[in-house]
Amino acid sequence: MTEAELELKDKVVAAIKEVYDPEIPVDVFELGLIYEVKIFPVNNVYILMTLTSPSCPSAEQIPSEIEQKVRDVEGVSDVSVELTFDPPYSTEMMSEVAKLELGFM
Repeated sequence: MTEAELELKDKVVAAIKEVYDPEIPVDVFELGLIYEVKIFPVNNVYILMTLTSPSCPSAEQIPSEIEQKVRDVEGVSDVSVELTFDPPYSTEMMSEVAKLELGFM
């Protein structure tokens, strides 16, 4: 990855961290819902993510909010957000920050 791509990826991650699961006071990145962030040529961003459960009431809202926040990042050409449930989400995917915040540690 070039330095410019790394910089863009940092900005994309920062934008993702502005999105919260409405039921949990922790951002989706720290929750471990983001499996992958890739920057492709011409600054196309690919995000592979999951939700806390397939029946999550925010199933529509969270991915579209992530897409919108990332589209707003200066330099991003296009955004693709893919939803997967493989592997299924578990609380072990949370960062230490999220675990502390939610009392898992």
